[in-house]
Amino acid sequence: MRSYIDSFMRLCEYPDDARKCLLDAYDKITSIGDGLCNLVAEYEADYKIDYEAALSKMKEISLESGVHEYTGALLLFICYTRGLRAHYEREGISLDLFLPTVLDLRYKLDECQCVYGIVGSFVAKLFAGFFNLTRFALGRLQFEIVEFGGEYDNGEIKLTPESRVINVHIPRTLTPLDRKSTLESYRLAAEFFAPKLNGSIVFTCNSWLLFPRHKEMLKDGSNILEFMNDYDPVASGEYSNYNEIWRLFDKIYDGDPSHLPADSSLRRAYVEIISRGERTGWGKGVFAFKY
Repeated sequence: MRSYIDSFMRLCEYPDDARKCLLDAYDKITSIGDGLCNLVAEYEADYKIDYEAALSKMKEISLESGVHEYTGALLLFICYTRGLRAHYEREGISLDLFLPTVLDLRYKLDECQCVYGIVGSFVAKLFAGFFNLTRFALGRLQFEIVEFGGEYDNGEIKLTPESRVINVHIPRTLTPLDRKSTLESYRLAAEFFAPKLNGSIVFTCNSWLLFPRHKEMLKDGSNILEFMNDYDPVASGEYSNYNEIWRLFDKIYDGDPSHLPADSSLRRAYVEIISRGERTGWGKGVFAFKY
C-alpha cells in the first residue's frame, strides 16, 4: 500500500512536502496496528460503507499515532482510491472518469494547506459521494443525481420533491469557471446521466457562488455572473456569520476585514460588504439543459 500511495500522489502531482508528510503519516499509523489496513479492506470489499463511521475511526487511529486528524482523513481516502478503481471496473464505469474525479482529493489538500497550513483535508466527509460511486467529475464541474426536495414549475419543467435532478458542485481547481468549460461539463453530464433519468435533463446548484448580490457586486462579463445566469433562482439566504468566507479567501476570518486578501474584484467586493457589517450568503437555482 505504501508504494501505491506514493505512485498515486505522483500521478496526481502532489507537492513533494505533502507526499513526504502523508507517507510519514502512513508509517506512523501502520506502526501502531492494523486499523488503517482494516478500514481499507472493508472499503475494497464493499463501497457501500458508513463513511462517517470510517472517518471517526480514522480520527482515533490518527490521534493515537500522533498524526493530525486532517492528515489521517486525507490519507484514508487516498488509500481508498485503489479500491475505487476496482469498483469502477466491476460496475462498468469508464476509467476515463477515475483520475478527474480523484483529483478532488488534491484540490482539498491545496485548500487545507491554504486555510490551515496542514497537509490533509478538513472537509473529507464530502468525499463520500465519489467513493460510493454517485458523484463524478465531468470536465470542470462535478455532478450527482439527487432528489430535488422542493416544488418548481416554470411552465415547461415541473419538479416535485421526489424529482431526480443533477446536482452541481464547483471544485476549487484554480482554473477559470468560463462559459466554454461549464457548457462542456453540462453536456458531458447530460450524456452520462441520461440513462438514469426519465425525460428532461435538469441541473440544480446550491452554492455561495449563486448569492444574488453578486449581480450588484460584479461587472458584466464576469464568469460568475455568466454561471449564475444559467440558473433560475429558487431560493437564497444569508449566513449568520462569516464562517463560510474561507471558500473565497483561503483563510479563516479573524474579525478584521483588513486582513483579508483583496487581490481580485470579487475579493475586494466582499471585503467592502464585510467592512460594512453586511452579510454574505448563498443561492439555489434550476437549469433546464437542452443539448
